[in-house]
Amino acid sequence: MTIGRSEPQQRPLTVEDLQRMPDDGRRYELVGGRLDVSPAPVSLHTRIETRLSYHLTGIAPDGYEVQTGPGVNFNADRTDHRIPDVAVFREEDFEEPYFTRPPLLAVEVVSPDSIFRDNHTKRSEYEKFGIESYWIINPLADKPGLLELRLVDGAYREVSQVFGMSLFETDAPFPVKFVPHWLVADGAWKTSIGGEHGPD
Repeated sequence: MTIGRSEPQQRPLTVEDLQRMPDDGRRYELVGGRLDVSPAPVSLHTRIETRLSYHLTGIAPDGYEVQTGPGVNFNADRTDHRIPDVAVFREEDFEEPYFTRPPLLAVEVVSPDSIFRDNHTKRSEYEKFGIESYWIINPLADKPGLLELRLVDGAYREVSQVFGMSLFETDAPFPVKFVPHWLVADGAWKTSIGGEHGPD
């Protein structure tokens, strides 16, 4: 969901500089010490994040932590900092104020301005950082889609792609199944998202 906007500066920015950013609902990330600013998510984007987090939290075994919008430092210099829309971590990897170990899963919800970023830039960054699973969700209101990437020998491989009412199933980071349609649709999504019930 990120749009690139670089700010002129005399030195590389670090996560400490992010503390001075305004609390205006936007997302402030760092790439090579340069500021990358995302607009506040639109309501459909927020709905997808909320529903996916709710579902993953409900089925996660003990020892896993599901977070919405966690800050993750990608290097020791703290000049590369990303905020996945949703991520799953091992509880033992919890840190404050930001994570420094790769999550088991990172999820990005695509916006019109982030198509290249989520499918190419972040894909490369997450791959290099060692995030085992990466989901890219395309939030089309009529037929939302999900692309699952899995790290194999240090590179992402496309594992599956599902759309609309098709059931998505995976075993990483733990056994998960859900219907992308219910990430966006009105109706009984809580009881239908897992695929146990059809739409009312």
